[in-house]
Amino acid sequence: MDRPEALRRVGVVILVANVALVLLKGAVYFRTGSLAVGSEAVNSLADVGYSAIVLGGLYLTTRPPDFEHPHGHERIEPFVSLIVAAGILAAGGAVMWGAVRSLASGNVRVTNDAAAVGVLVGSAAAKYLLYRYCLSVGEEWNSPAVVATALDNRNDILTAAAALVGVVGAAAGYPLLDPLAAGVVAVGILYTGVEVARDNVDYLVGAAPPEELRAEIVRRALAHPDVEGAHDVIAHYVGPEIDVSLDIEVEGDRTLLEAHEIETAVTESIRELPMIDDVFVHVDPKELGEWKDDDDVERLSGADR
Repeated sequence: MDRPEALRRVGVVILVANVALVLLKGAVYFRTGSLAVGSEAVNSLADVGYSAIVLGGLYLTTRPPDFEHPHGHERIEPFVSLIVAAGILAAGGAVMWGAVRSLASGNVRVTNDAAAVGVLVGSAAAKYLLYRYCLSVGEEWNSPAVVATALDNRNDILTAAAALVGVVGAAAGYPLLDPLAAGVVAVGILYTGVEVARDNVDYLVGAAPPEELRAEIVRRALAHPDVEGAHDVIAHYVGPEIDVSLDIEVEGDRTLLEAHEIETAVTESIRELPMIDDVFVHVDPKELGEWKDDDDVERLSGADR
């Protein structure tokens, strides 16, 4: 299975699962009146909306490169993920508002219906399976939109558990636990939205990748036997992928062909790293006087230890 097929399949699976969950939770809410179950229904309704957006976004991002987009369309994914985050935050706000209103009024409907417990337990189990599935595919194919979806499913497990505590607690004689559980669900939803937005803003503003990856880039550049040093190493996100540029220092007596072979070897070594897209290597001969100390390179390579 190739990347486009794998990601599009995730989108379809998530959309179908969330439609089924919102129908089940909605039916149980209208039957029982439980605010905790209702908040979970709203959560799943938001999931349906963003699942449709993710499915469309994944279809766009997995199209092959063309003349207008020679690097492909993967850089659309962070925008898709931000739309996901906006939908999650809106759902969290709506659930929180309902919980606060219920607590303020003291008007809480208590249910002893086993259906409320059953739908929440089933929801938690389904979300766990979706979390594992999405995380596996998202990490394997380097898809921030699918990883964002996995995080949302992970937090849905916790919100379903909180809602379950509210339903059981209310039935046991503590009715305020139902709206309190809805409030906990809302906090979980809002946290997920913030987490997804934060991660994908880094992709859009060209933030540096994790230091471990930058250190590996430096180590691979310096591993070539003819490379005497490196400086001005820059790695940054361009969408979910990473572009790298650096200067490598070589002795000036190399022929043009030898310098080209060194540059090519360093470029190919760095490009083998996951998430790396383009690598730009500039060769500095010693005689030009452009060799210089670079504290970041020394730190990342371990030379200052």
